[in-house]
Amino acid sequence: MRIREINAMRGPNYWSVRRHKLIVMVLDLEEMEEMPSNKIDGFRERLEAMFPTMYEHRCSVGTPGGFFQRVEEGTWMGHIIEHIALEIQTLAGMDTGFGRTRGYGEKGVYNVVFSYIEENVGRYAAKASVSICEALINGEEYDLEPDIQKMRELREASRLGPSTGSIVEEAASRGIPWIRLNKYSLCQLGYGANQKRIQATVTSETSSIGVELACDKEDTKYLLEQAEVEVPRGDIISRESSLKDACDYVGYPLVIKPIDGNHGRGITVDIQNYEEALVAFHAAKEVSRRVIVEKFITGEDYRLLVINHILVAAAKRTPAHVIGDGKSTVRELVDKVNEDPRRGYGHENVLTMITINDLTRTIIKDAGYTEDSVLPEGERLILKDTANLSTGGTAEDVTDIVHPANVAMAERISKIIDLDICGIDVMTSDISQPLSETGGAVLEVNAGPGFRMHLAPTTGLPRNVAAPVVDKLFPTKGDTGRIPIVAITGTNGKTTTSRLIAHMAKMSGYRVGYTTSDGVYIQNRLLMSGDCTGPASTEFVLKDPTVNFAVLECARGGLLRAGLGFNNCDVAVVTNVAADHLGLKGIHTIEQLAKVKGVIPETVLPDGYAILNAEDDLVYEMRRGINCNLALFSLDENNPRIQALQRIGGITAVYENGYVTLCRGTWKMRIMKAENIPLTFGGKAMFMIQNVLAAVIAANVRGISIEDMKAALETFIPSAAQTPGRLNLFEFQNFKILLDYAHNPAGMLALKQLTDKMDATVKVGIIAGVGDRRDEDTNEIGSIAADMFDEIIIRQDKRLRGRSEEELIKLLSDGIKKKDPKKKTTIIPSEKEAITHAVNNAKKDSLIICCSDVVPDALELVKKFKHQEVTGEKIFAQ
Repeated sequence: MRIREINAMRGPNYWSVRRHKLIVMVLDLEEMEEMPSNKIDGFRERLEAMFPTMYEHRCSVGTPGGFFQRVEEGTWMGHIIEHIALEIQTLAGMDTGFGRTRGYGEKGVYNVVFSYIEENVGRYAAKASVSICEALINGEEYDLEPDIQKMRELREASRLGPSTGSIVEEAASRGIPWIRLNKYSLCQLGYGANQKRIQATVTSETSSIGVELACDKEDTKYLLEQAEVEVPRGDIISRESSLKDACDYVGYPLVIKPIDGNHGRGITVDIQNYEEALVAFHAAKEVSRRVIVEKFITGEDYRLLVINHILVAAAKRTPAHVIGDGKSTVRELVDKVNEDPRRGYGHENVLTMITINDLTRTIIKDAGYTEDSVLPEGERLILKDTANLSTGGTAEDVTDIVHPANVAMAERISKIIDLDICGIDVMTSDISQPLSETGGAVLEVNAGPGFRMHLAPTTGLPRNVAAPVVDKLFPTKGDTGRIPIVAITGTNGKTTTSRLIAHMAKMSGYRVGYTTSDGVYIQNRLLMSGDCTGPASTEFVLKDPTVNFAVLECARGGLLRAGLGFNNCDVAVVTNVAADHLGLKGIHTIEQLAKVKGVIPETVLPDGYAILNAEDDLVYEMRRGINCNLALFSLDENNPRIQALQRIGGITAVYENGYVTLCRGTWKMRIMKAENIPLTFGGKAMFMIQNVLAAVIAANVRGISIEDMKAALETFIPSAAQTPGRLNLFEFQNFKILLDYAHNPAGMLALKQLTDKMDATVKVGIIAGVGDRRDEDTNEIGSIAADMFDEIIIRQDKRLRGRSEEELIKLLSDGIKKKDPKKKTTIIPSEKEAITHAVNNAKKDSLIICCSDVVPDALELVKKFKHQEVTGEKIFAQ
């Protein structure tokens, strides 16, 4: 078996609009295509022995054990690998269960699709599942444990921490979209100009002064002392020579810790004499230049969590420890504690497993024991120097018993230090009594406190502490931090439609970011060039803090490669579906292509609009999958589908009596006469009128006024500046050149409808074959060209996309000869030479039409020819 490719979906996709996190592995079974599971001796037994928990996989049978029943009856290895990939992720602590295996369109080749929790784990599971399956087929031994551990490690290296994850999940539950901005914990909530940012539990609204103060324990303690908050007596030193005086001033027992430390690093507690203090001083100096020496307060360790200056949770924290039974060694007691099913690797469970490291061994030694010592019955041995859950500690929720005086103190501290989210560490014998009465003290104030102990305490009530964070960031009820998103897809016309909608939004006062097959534009500035119609370009726009309106062109390639770059849009436009790029990425039929395009309207929010072409059967059929309002456009006002929607009060746009007309129900609002819209070439370019119809609906449902639409339509000129490569007409003294993106049969036919109406003594077509099309599509382009042009020049694109130059030229030539064997045809592979030849041999009043799906070079060359006509400079083909 051979893996051809592995892709990770990260948004709505061809396989599922709801399940965004999917691995799609293209797997060639090779000789195993002839060997289903029931033809391999002992395969089921070996599979069941390795994965007894797969009994829970119901598969298509629908009952427990259903998958094993399928294996017994005989199923293909792609299906089995799908289930293995899901099971090993579950065994590694990532319970996930969606999968499907479907034919790729080639014999023995399959799309193996399964869900993942963490992308790098999903990719690893894809490869590991194939190796495991091959071992089972061959009856070889296979040790699962290294794979399981590796997946755990990959998960811990890439997953969001519990605190960040809880805020993201809370935001998502409210419909607030989010984007991870780096490989750590920096995340964006909301889109564009409405975004907020978090990094762990520090937000974009957190005071930088507050963070600085919290990180400076000396200043924090000073401010709290000045405010009459109970803090332990202490001193700050930087030299060993000052240690003795500091210890005498504070008095034993004491604690020594680095002034700039975090996560418990370099802290030593319950120091009883100067010798211990000296060791602790040097440990703290490894972390920080200056060191705090302060009174060791006895009691229990409490964490008070204050968000937006309100106490939202409190927890009693206990360091990792074991309790002796008089029979077991310390190591055995640790193993017993780790058997608790609530403990897991890293953050996978409520509790973390206790590890014995050098620090633990030192603590055990200081207590007078070793790992092999038998701990007396009932004796408690502390194993870590902090109560952090990440080192195996436990937490008990005590929110409901915190004394009102302590609540008021905590909320006051958050304002003194000026932190919107802060964790206050308190040591006291009883949190239900005021600190002033128990002799307790505030030990520390933390910026960016961890939430895990409150979200999932070992005992007590879990607290949704992420909710008040999101409340603070998005205080208005129903605010999702979104910006309007208009998504456009289709085979032809989507780039022009995208640009036109963006232009309308700009004329209405929005700061627009938009993606096209030419590049990404932020407020009309080209910031990325090239084909930018995939999820990465989408995220580029949605991350930009200056953008408050997004127009996103969505092509098949990015959607099949990684899914959409957004979960939901407000408006979706589908221009048409025609044969293009068939035979690639497992998409072999126009119906499959329509399913790909149909993902976009299915993502529209319930109060949004799917704008569909009523003249295209495959596009019109997409209405069945939507969960939003429907709007239709058509060049025929008498289209029955248009009339049916009008009868129930729906929104439509039609071309009637020469006008682009918007209809609400049966009421008509004429926008403009089509011949007065520059984009339509005086009303001759019907396919451009169709694009305008879709755009005016999109603008209307987003609240853009008729006046702003008119202004936009009047100023949107088909030119190299506004519509590069889309009907760019250059008028020379004796001839004209028309550049257009037409690169598939449907696009060529649409262009033909326009050029048939254009007067010229001779029409010369410059055409090229594209390597990632079917033979029949390239043949058809040749045949259409033979109908369109009096003379044809066959050139070739720079990117052959898997074909040879000779192959493509022959396919085009065959198509031309099939239609008109006598058609004058010249072969000039170089684009520059082809255009130069056409210009140098242009007849008076002729029209040269250059068709290509890679326009920039041709556009630049034609501009140079125009410049030459004005200046007399000579251009030479190279």
